[in-house]
Amino acid sequence: MPAVNITEEDTQYSVEFSAPGFEKNDFKIELNDGVLTVSGKHETDKEVKEKNFTRKEFNYGSFQRSFTLNEEINEEAIDAKYENGILKLTLPKKEESKKPTKEIKIS
Repeated sequence: MPAVNITEEDTQYSVEFSAPGFEKNDFKIELNDGVLTVSGKHETDKEVKEKNFTRKEFNYGSFQRSFTLNEEINEEAIDAKYENGILKLTLPKKEESKKPTKEIKIS
């Protein structure tokens, strides 16, 4: 199961999965009834040929994580990028959910 970091900013949430060794096509991201599901399936095989023998190793890995989104997420604008072993999802907040900051004076 890859490690997941979730951060909140004023305009968006960021969800980062640490998934080294995966390829972009190994991931599947679905949104269904306010539930965001990220899954990954990864398969590698490595063949080593030396003088008197051949060795072939297979490696399989898969995961699935689901997150219930709150109503402030703009589901139409969710974006995903995979780079350097990190899958990063950007979940923008709806305009009306952005709350202005108000400074309170101390008397």
